Amino acid sequence: MREQTRMLALAALFAVVTAAANFIKIPVGVVPITLLFFATALAGVLLGPRWGAVSQVVYVVLGLVGLPIFTGGGGLGYVLQPSFGFLLGLIPAAWVIGMLTRGRPGPVRVALSALAGLAVLYLVGLPYMWFILNVYLEKGMALPALLWSGMLIFLPGDALKIAGVAALSRPLRRALDRR
Repeated sequence: MREQTRMLALAALFAVVTAAANFIKIPVGVVPITLLFFATALAGVLLGPRWGAVSQVVYVVLGLVGLPIFTGGGGLGYVLQPSFGFLLGLIPAAWVIGMLTRGRPGPVRVALSALAGLAVLYLVGLPYMWFILNVYLEKGMALPALLWSGMLIFLPGDALKIAGVAALSRPLRRALDRR
């Protein structure tokens, strides 16, 4: 029971960390890069698949009930935003990263696991973005433009986030393991 309470508290903490990371922006031209995926990947690595995913569910639910923790605010209407699919993708991304980093993984395994989680994030986010833009909003966005605006522009920043997660996961895990 004590371990479950500890993990529940850590999941809540990582939901807050994810919300805060969404507002830390790195300006790179027109589109800023946030640290949202960085927090999600850390949640998966440090909390494991179940609790890492729970932390992201809590983050998304808090935003949907109206807390302004998404980049553009919050509320149930956010499901009609083209970027909402990426928020949904955080949940399976954290789970995949947690599954692949069970045990005491080294930095290379953490980086590869985060890369797999990032692939999951894009596999959920890009089709959702396409659907909202092309079906709901009837924008008629072509696939190359969608890939550029929804993924390619973010890949250099994603690489830095993955490197950061790989570098920080071991010391942070040691800090969390101290009781």
